[in-house]
Amino acid sequence: MRIAILMGAMAAAGALHAQEPPCGGGFDAFVEGLKAEAVTLGHAPETAERFLSGVSQSDAVLKADRRQGIFQDPFITFSRKLISQSRLDKGRQMAERHDSVFARIEQDYGLSRGVLLAFWAFETDYGAFQGDYNTLNALVTLAHDCRRPEIFRPQIFSALSLYENGDFDPATTTGAWAGEIGMVQMLPKDILENGVDGDGDGHVTLKTSAPDALLSGAKMLSHLGWRPNEPWLQEVVLPGDLVWYDTGMHATKTVAEWEQLGVRARNGQLDDGRLEASIVIPQGKDGPAFIAYPNFRVYFEWNQSFTYVLTAAYFGTRLEGAPVYDAGNPAPGLSGDQMKRLQAKLTERGYDVGEVDGILGAGTRAAVRDVQREFGLPADAWPTPELLQRL
Repeated sequence: MRIAILMGAMAAAGALHAQEPPCGGGFDAFVEGLKAEAVTLGHAPETAERFLSGVSQSDAVLKADRRQGIFQDPFITFSRKLISQSRLDKGRQMAERHDSVFARIEQDYGLSRGVLLAFWAFETDYGAFQGDYNTLNALVTLAHDCRRPEIFRPQIFSALSLYENGDFDPATTTGAWAGEIGMVQMLPKDILENGVDGDGDGHVTLKTSAPDALLSGAKMLSHLGWRPNEPWLQEVVLPGDLVWYDTGMHATKTVAEWEQLGVRARNGQLDDGRLEASIVIPQGKDGPAFIAYPNFRVYFEWNQSFTYVLTAAYFGTRLEGAPVYDAGNPAPGLSGDQMKRLQAKLTERGYDVGEVDGILGAGTRAAVRDVQREFGLPADAWPTPELLQRL
């Protein structure tokens, strides 16, 4: 199950053009423009013609792009939806089945197997549900749509390069609504740059080859900055007198400094005291608490949703033996409509919360933290009905 756009596409798009790429207008004319650009990029005219000859616009893709309400769920609700005993059991079975692949990943990339198992589980349920949207139609539809053309237009030409390599069929290649392909859902440019032929058959086949998919995912995470053989997330117990404004991804201290403030591992010991880390409390001071090590930030290069990222990182620890987190007793949160009203109020006060979408993203959390401190409330970035009423 793929639920957000890979950040690698954003970086690639930003480097393509300073100006916005062309979008909108008649679809046929748009496709002709793609063919012309493909030729300027060095592709043969007849190849570009064959590649794009059967492309069509997909209303289903546009509907899916605008339907992501799952992100309105808070962490506890979201994580309980995604993490089941069957997913844990299947993950451990897959770890055994592909032990040699994971051993190679650990050796070559210093990447713990729980990390990739969690992505594999959430993206496609270990390959069982990879999406049935025609990938080329999805990419061209989203490039034509003027909401985020800078992300998707470059992916079309990367898919064309895969086609030239024999690793993409415009008629039969399918995947997620946003153009991601395979068991761990990678966009064409990511496959082009990070694809690994893990099974030695001469092709990178992420839809049917677990070795190809897992090794490609590992290489991509390494490319995005994963620090070998370091932790990523750990559950902690916090002291009641912690300065709550200093929690969140905006603030870091060394592990040793957090320990001096009274932060303790819920199980075992915290990692190397020299590592820089942040304290993450997704539902405020009375809910679950985690220490996020430097590798946790790499998750945001894979996926932009804070709730998804935290759930994936936590599930990775569960797959490696961590216990169920202590949910605590967090204060009641806001409904989707209440969150939109909160975001509108924060916008009126001059805060940049991004789109008023009912999702508690980084901008909204930062604004909430500031107004909580202004009102003399615990500045834990968890918006409550009380805060909304004060605003």
